[in-house]
Amino acid sequence: MKGSTRLGTMWGLAVRAHWSVPLVMLFFAYGLAARTLPGYAPGMTPAVYAVAGVAGAVLLLVSLLVHELAHALTARRAGMSVRDVTLWALGGFTRMDRPPTARTAFVVAVSGPAASLLLGGAGLGAAAAVDASLGWRIVVAVLGWLGGMNLLLGVFNLLPAAPLDGGRVLLALLWWRTGDRDRAQRAAGRCGQVVGTALAALGWLAFARGLTGGLWLMLVGIFVAAVAAAERRWAELATALRGVRVGQTMTAPVVTGPDWLTVDRFLTEVAAGARHSVLPLLDFEGRLSGVVRLRRLTTLPDPQRAALRVRDLATPLSRCALAAPDELLNSALERLATGGRLLPILVMDDSRLCGIVTAHDIDRSRRNAGPLSGARPA
Repeated sequence: MKGSTRLGTMWGLAVRAHWSVPLVMLFFAYGLAARTLPGYAPGMTPAVYAVAGVAGAVLLLVSLLVHELAHALTARRAGMSVRDVTLWALGGFTRMDRPPTARTAFVVAVSGPAASLLLGGAGLGAAAAVDASLGWRIVVAVLGWLGGMNLLLGVFNLLPAAPLDGGRVLLALLWWRTGDRDRAQRAAGRCGQVVGTALAALGWLAFARGLTGGLWLMLVGIFVAAVAAAERRWAELATALRGVRVGQTMTAPVVTGPDWLTVDRFLTEVAAGARHSVLPLLDFEGRLSGVVRLRRLTTLPDPQRAALRVRDLATPLSRCALAAPDELLNSALERLATGGRLLPILVMDDSRLCGIVTAHDIDRSRRNAGPLSGARPA
């Protein structure tokens, strides 16, 4: 995710945090210190409430990390490749390969909510133990709040709406029943759109009645509905392109340009005759070195066009998506999505560039393939 910073590594997994995380932590810390804790443990100084509020927010962040690590470690134990874990404003997500079976998809999906429910029970149990033995009300309040938030997180994530974990569970069950993953994903996406819209409407009604938490619920609902719609479109695309090879989709021959040219020379000598908005680049030895997006070049001021070389603005080959001509297009697109890379796909025959696949090429193949390739409606 753009705007995220790497925090470190846990069990060999890269852990990242989006810039929105500190804002969310501040929101929860303020709510704890200003409202929740004074109501349950009155008579403390503002400094005590502030420290306890920050501690509660940090522990909630750790709980979210445990939720995502449960997904990641379960997936890795099942033999799936896991790239990283990222925390952000609405929770977190784990980048991993597509589960190979419905059973694996189910186990990976339920591992996160199970971890949250266990943490919730542990938090409430610890609060009860501290209350009975020590009577430290400020500690009891923080632990009780943390336990309740984890229980809420676990239950909410089990709603049958993609991209929530409950939507992944629904996808796995439908996949197991029908044997068609794309059909199951379309159904889970449709359910996610319905649930997300309902959550957004409920949040708006709550906010209109003066409940500020309704605004948060509305944002979550909008996010769920939007992502569910995107996943449904992705499943429809995958169904339409089933059996299509990369070589059948690519555009060839490909216009390439030297990466050592200045931007103004490249725009004049190379880009003028190009059919695509993204062009592959070659180095001095004629080897593929990356791709450059023409929009990025055309928005440069004239003085920079004369001073900068195209390779200074290019995406290096190490960050480009590559595929072989005989590879299934769906497989290449799945690898591109899970790897966090963008179109185009550079089609390589051994070490030779033989074609390029852009969004326009994919849309053309989808239209030629017909509506869902005759798939049954989900």
